[in-house]
Amino acid sequence: MSQKEKISDTVISRLTQYHCILGDCIKTGTKTVTSFLIAQLLKIDDSQVRKDISILNNTGKSRVGYDVLKLKEAIEKTLGFSNPKEVFIIGAGNLGSALAKYNDFEDYGLLVKALFDVDKEKIGKNINNKPVLDIKELPFFTAKTNVEICILTVPKDNAQATADFAVKSKIRYIWNFSPTVLVVPSGVEVWNENLMGNFLRFSYKIAK
Repeated sequence: MSQKEKISDTVISRLTQYHCILGDCIKTGTKTVTSFLIAQLLKIDDSQVRKDISILNNTGKSRVGYDVLKLKEAIEKTLGFSNPKEVFIIGAGNLGSALAKYNDFEDYGLLVKALFDVDKEKIGKNINNKPVLDIKELPFFTAKTNVEICILTVPKDNAQATADFAVKSKIRYIWNFSPTVLVVPSGVEVWNENLMGNFLRFSYKIAK
């Protein structure tokens, strides 16, 4: 696959699912895996799995079996897992704290360095060995560490103002868990994690 070609969000989502399956294979000592087995586990078409894997710089035959370790490494290289990315969490409430405690992030190259909040009772504490700092210090720490990514977990009413401050502090990539649509300037990218929207889609399927 050419470096100039972009992988769609849908394919990225499937590749991350393949990665999880491969991780389970490693835990059980399985050396090879077929596209047919992956397709069965995810209840999708075998040809789709083969097509997705074909974009990776990977060797192996779908029917004979892909080398689990090599395929896992190919996915990690393609999706950038092997290039660690440092990130700040803005909002040290229940969700922000839970994300800070999620150690599996590191397996995917996402390194949470610190949390920021306005609550004086939270500032100065540590969550999973990560300091909770005053949000006012964000510009200093972005300049000091060159971190350009934040996970935003503040309440809806504070989300836009906090995002504005983060952008002024040189944050360029925002993973937004706040239930609101953010307005950001050109050059800043936002990825919205719509937890309630995902639940409602899930609920709709159950109802049907």
